[in-house]
Amino acid sequence: MATKPGLLTDWPWKNLGTFKHVIILGPWAMQSIYYYSLARKGSDERDYFNLLIIPFLVSRALHNQIWISISRYITAKGTKRILDRTIEFQQLDRETNWDDQILLQGLLFYIVNKIFSGAAFVPSWRSDGLILTILLHAGPVEFLYYWLHRALHHHFLYSRYHSHHHASIVTEPISSVIHPFAEHIPYFLLFSIPILGTILSGTASLASLFGYVTYIDFMNNMGHCNFEFIPKCLFSIFPPLKYVMYTPSNYSLFMPLYDYIYGTMDKSSDALHEASLDRKEDVPDVVHLTTPLSIFHLQLGFASFASRPLQYSYSNSPRPLSYCFSLVLTFIFRRTFIVDRNLFHHNLNLQVWAIPPYTIQQYFPKWQKEGVKSSIEEAILEADKVGAKVADGSSLAVGIVLNSIPKGTAQVMFRGALSNLALAIVSALCHRGIQVATFYQMEMLKLSTVVSEGQVLLSKSYTQYKVWIIGDGVSEDEQLKAEKGTLFIPFSHFPPKRARHHAFYSHTPSMIAPPSLLNLHSLHALEGWNVHECGDSIFDVNKIWEAALKHGFRPTPISLNHA
Repeated sequence: MATKPGLLTDWPWKNLGTFKHVIILGPWAMQSIYYYSLARKGSDERDYFNLLIIPFLVSRALHNQIWISISRYITAKGTKRILDRTIEFQQLDRETNWDDQILLQGLLFYIVNKIFSGAAFVPSWRSDGLILTILLHAGPVEFLYYWLHRALHHHFLYSRYHSHHHASIVTEPISSVIHPFAEHIPYFLLFSIPILGTILSGTASLASLFGYVTYIDFMNNMGHCNFEFIPKCLFSIFPPLKYVMYTPSNYSLFMPLYDYIYGTMDKSSDALHEASLDRKEDVPDVVHLTTPLSIFHLQLGFASFASRPLQYSYSNSPRPLSYCFSLVLTFIFRRTFIVDRNLFHHNLNLQVWAIPPYTIQQYFPKWQKEGVKSSIEEAILEADKVGAKVADGSSLAVGIVLNSIPKGTAQVMFRGALSNLALAIVSALCHRGIQVATFYQMEMLKLSTVVSEGQVLLSKSYTQYKVWIIGDGVSEDEQLKAEKGTLFIPFSHFPPKRARHHAFYSHTPSMIAPPSLLNLHSLHALEGWNVHECGDSIFDVNKIWEAALKHGFRPTPISLNHA
């Protein structure tokens, strides 16, 4: 928010939540489809501008998301980075409403199409309309935009509106449109000049109307990246270009011409441009291996998922998207890539690397098994080259589960899909003298292979165990059979849906990060270990837990489910 929020700070449809798109644009879209399919039969009489508004809005959202993902990926790598800081979760939360301006654009397009007869039935192309659009933007729009921007930096307007935009210290492409609602109004009025100019003059076309908005999106996204990619030689070959085109390291408007005219050009921009282009990729101290599933809970994917990583809901579950995305990566790239960067307070640089495999089914086919194996091996070899250690977080996850169990507990119930992590938890429990019970013979046989005989037992009762260790696959019916006051401790990637009333539910293996850590999303760092943690390799659980506490991490609280 702005430091002193002014009038019309919030968007009018703020309280509509995820239904805002359907409620605001739904009636217009249905009317457009009706007139297209029924009201006008001849193809020459169909209003294609009206019909293409929704597809165009979708393309805008996709365009912006591509810029976001590419920018966050390059920011994580560290190459050509401008500002040596990282994107914080507070910024991700603040920028989750970036699609509001797309929604407003669509609403205005429908209104313009309804009011101005010249907006309907426009041709696909008109050269004179494109030329007029360029002239109107380079002339009055850029000039008025310059002075509007200067006014927004006056302390009165800045504190009430524009400071909201500048709260994003490490700008990313979508930071360009993060403004209070009241600030968007003059922006849309300005950028409507070329659109209305071509409509009123009868020179509008689909190319000029949609192309102009696409140009604005492109320039906005490009200019707010936290990395430089425009070659410096481009301005040496074409010197006048520096007056009509800006770059991410050039803090000016689309056309820096008026900054040069009025003496507001940042003189350090050229040096910053060169320094950013020469910046090399960061060298990590620790590498955390994950799968593409985590991409959707990290910056690279969708901020709405990243800001609610533990919320269980089918509507916001990234699993189907992640599964498809993983398959694409497996087939096309078959390589590890960086998805996030975390900076610790002792200059410890942690990077999160994603490897293609997503589900255990991908390990069974022979052609998949080789790809999985080579991906992990390549990641370890690459980490060795730069002197980094690989960690998958299993040891800390085991430590978190063990330290979530109340002292004095003698027996626990185990339920959930078996994995290396599950077997490590069972082994650690038994080494602490805690018996592990299960309901199924097959599970008991598999769990018994990691501990001595008698430490895993087959149970027929659901009610005698007050502590349950649960993973993927535990059913709601099983939870309902547990006794009132049972403590459920999950070890799965996603928390189970809470089914038992008046029961205690721990979070998935996670800890509260201390405020001294910057841009932290992964809760695992290693000091003093000279081996990799990957696959079956598990560190000393007690030491890893003590190291986490030493760094200031704290256990997440356990909540009581009343629902």
